[in-house]
Amino acid sequence: MKRKLVLEDGTIFIGEAIGSEKEVIGEVVFNSSMSGYQEIISDPSNYGQILTFSYPLIGNYGINRDDFESIHPMIKAIIVKEACDFPSNWRSNMSIGEFLKLKEIPGITGVDTRKLTRLIREKGTMKGIICHIDEETEDVLIRLRATTYPTNEVKHVSRTKPFPSPGRGRNVVVVDFGLKHGILRELTERGCDIMVVPFDTPAEEILSYRPDGILLSNGPGNPENLLHVCEMIQIVQKQIPVFGIGLGHQLFALANGCQIEKMTFGHRGTSYPVKDLSNGKVIFTSQNHGYEVVGASIDPSVLSVTYQALNGNSIEGLKHIKLPAISVQFQPEAAPGSEDGKIVFDQFMRLMNGKNLQEEGAKQHA
Repeated sequence: MKRKLVLEDGTIFIGEAIGSEKEVIGEVVFNSSMSGYQEIISDPSNYGQILTFSYPLIGNYGINRDDFESIHPMIKAIIVKEACDFPSNWRSNMSIGEFLKLKEIPGITGVDTRKLTRLIREKGTMKGIICHIDEETEDVLIRLRATTYPTNEVKHVSRTKPFPSPGRGRNVVVVDFGLKHGILRELTERGCDIMVVPFDTPAEEILSYRPDGILLSNGPGNPENLLHVCEMIQIVQKQIPVFGIGLGHQLFALANGCQIEKMTFGHRGTSYPVKDLSNGKVIFTSQNHGYEVVGASIDPSVLSVTYQALNGNSIEGLKHIKLPAISVQFQPEAAPGSEDGKIVFDQFMRLMNGKNLQEEGAKQHA
């Protein structure tokens, strides 16, 4: 069935339908990854987005049971040049088209995604609608332009009740703003005893779990819609080591006096070079964000920059000057792609170990 993508500037792309045939409206963005489409589609940070894959062939190794980042994908739709109908991989359980239909996610193939990507790079992300080809374009544009971006994305992707993931190591409270399974995997591999809590959990409840560390997860949307969370961060960071990832990094920055701004087209891909300013080493990272910390707004007496992107110089990591608190903009748990970023989980573990050593030393001194 023929379908069309209509952008708010009036540009039209025509292709074939895959997955669900329902009409959807969302923010049209692009991802430059050559692999990892299953993780990308199931990343809660993509809530409300129509995602364009700039790589021309998607789905060639199918969909398997192991590579999901969430149980229920929150993406609005995908746009591809070609979707592979007959994947080849021993782990494959279904094709990408079958998966999209199962999860009722619309898609459109046969689109010149390189052209669409260039358009987004020139004009920035914009709203788009995927609809039947026979729809009158003027009517579609009226509906599209009347639609506003949501402001409560995190509420839709965060769990509503706490749940534990038992371990025998450090006790970590994970605040869920759109948590990826990969983050839990990395903490579990380090033996952590994990308690995942909803995004709006107050500081008093978080501290009642007596954590050794607090992790602020990734998630979708504008962090300035979550200013109440900053109050929680300001309280807990004075008592417990904190580690922010993605949206958690931005909220950590906001809580410590920084400003956030929307990027023209964001960073979404698996090979972004980032420089570790402590040793000059360059690591390759996976990224998925449309907002960034304004470098000029950082108070050097409060925060120091730990990582910086080589392409565009965006702030990719922060560290509190006086408190055991760190954050990174990139996705340190990400796979496939480079696993260089996993070192920051080890840094978080050292922060928690240092906290416990200090407490034990104080008890012995007493």
